[in-house]
Amino acid sequence: MRTWANERATLGHHRVTNSRRNQLNCYGSKELAQSFRTVRKNTITIAQDFPEEKYSFRAATGTRSVGELLAHISLAYGFQYQIHAQEARTSLAGFDFQALMQRLGAEEKVQRSKDQTLELLSTSGEKWTGWVEGLSDAFLAERVEMPGGAQPSSKSRFEMILSVKEHEMHHRGQLMLIERMVGIVPHLTREMQARFAAAQRS
Repeated sequence: MRTWANERATLGHHRVTNSRRNQLNCYGSKELAQSFRTVRKNTITIAQDFPEEKYSFRAATGTRSVGELLAHISLAYGFQYQIHAQEARTSLAGFDFQALMQRLGAEEKVQRSKDQTLELLSTSGEKWTGWVEGLSDAFLAERVEMPGGAQPSSKSRFEMILSVKEHEMHHRGQLMLIERMVGIVPHLTREMQARFAAAQRS
């Protein structure tokens, strides 16, 4: 038999549950933008650590050079930017992936100096984060239909936009390994070693 005490307990449970949900649902556009800026800052530091003569280094035949990989990172946001910012698509049906990949591939292979690459990393990063940080929760929650046969059949804009950061972190891991191959200790490792050394001295 349902009593008033039971009902109060149930209502209290809902309030706690809703409160927890509200507290957990706090990763919005500003957090997306800030986390991306942190990732890009680290990528730029890696790009600065490579001597310019190593920008042509390839870890293996058929792979991107350091300069091409940094350009790829700089330009890759363009896919999501076109879908969400320029076209505000709700479906990828009919989207010309091949044309986009060909254009981005050609831009990656443009010969750039170290300074030009650093500038591209900086300007593209700010263009992307400047747009992301102004997005509403409602926009991030919208679903975009994937091409026919894809699984899942749709994704939220949040997941698709987050993939830009995930993509960069994937390639940044490659760059850190390449740093080791050419005799550079990655800056994140240097910083960790400095913290450990300072802790041992204290």
